[in-house]
Amino acid sequence: MGEKLVGARRQTALKELHGWSEVLDRDAIRKTYHFADFAAAWGFMNQVALLAARADHYPEWFNDEGRVEIILSCRKAEGVTQTDVDLAHRIDQMAPRHDR
Repeated sequence: MGEKLVGARRQTALKELHGWSEVLDRDAIRKTYHFADFAAAWGFMNQVALLAARADHYPEWFNDEGRVEIILSCRKAEGVTQTDVDLAHRIDQMAPRHDR
């Protein structure tokens, strides 16, 4: 899954992500996506699940009605890796335009 991103390399990688922020109490990144309703949010989660399965890298997530929060971190590296950043980019490509 790669090495944990640290220092300037981490800052550069995170600056490339729109709307993603670092989780304060652990080494992870998060983003919240907004949808018209629960069905649209669930459909997005299904797409992300298939993407995650192909990447063999799984998100932690929460949803409530039209909102989906995704948290990415590599358990083996115990922090954010380039794999997380790459997955975040791919998730954003599937997201509603207003959340890209």
